[in-house]
Amino acid sequence: MLLLSTSNFKWYGLHKIFMLAQKSKYTWLDLVIDKTNFDTLDEDYIFELSQTFQVPVLSITAPEKWVDAALMDKIMHMANRFGTQVVNFFPPHITDKEVKWYLDKLSSIKKRSRLSICMQNIEQKFMMFIIPEYRLNSIEDLKKITWDTALNVAHVDKSWGMDINRTYLALGSSIKNIFVSDRNGNKDGLLPGNSGWGISYLPLESFFMKLKTNEYQNFITLKVKPTELGAGDDEKILFHLEQFKKYFDKHFTDFQPN
Repeated sequence: MLLLSTSNFKWYGLHKIFMLAQKSKYTWLDLVIDKTNFDTLDEDYIFELSQTFQVPVLSITAPEKWVDAALMDKIMHMANRFGTQVVNFFPPHITDKEVKWYLDKLSSIKKRSRLSICMQNIEQKFMMFIIPEYRLNSIEDLKKITWDTALNVAHVDKSWGMDINRTYLALGSSIKNIFVSDRNGNKDGLLPGNSGWGISYLPLESFFMKLKTNEYQNFITLKVKPTELGAGDDEKILFHLEQFKKYFDKHFTDFQPN
């Protein structure tokens, strides 16, 4: 099931994002919560847009850091109202002084919810070159927090001796959402296959083949930088979205999600 992340359109309002999703025939959205964009927290407005454009919000992604209990509760309330199936959180940031309350809150949400509460891997960054910005960000730790995970292929840390195929196998059936983009060295958020439409820098072809062979049945979400889609030019955006859908369909012609 192919979803479109709202983060692909960072500088657009939600009304335009839903309209572009409908025009490009992307049927489902991943709503990325941005505390500086109040539209992403306006539950009634989002519900109305989803109904108007007939584009359901099947996934919600929380901010990468500074998430408190009130925001977690709000996100879950939105998810239940929208009929969302997956909610993605990140491991605790180093600025979160207490980790226990965060883990306890996620555990409580998981127990009370019918939804998949996923921990998403995030690129490991360091403060003063030695202190990891995110705690509990290893593959083993991510699985243990809620036993549901979201895999961002661009954030797989090769310094751990992992690639996207090994990471996929390590996370296994815990994966409920896969965020897809390409990466070339320090350049991330690239449109998969855009280096010649069919040639990727990451081993995405073998990765997609593995997903298909293993009959992966959950979400795949396109998440790239807005400039990759041609932000500011609707025709370019629609063209690139169409090209990626063709690229996706080439690998998942018989993709039949639950």
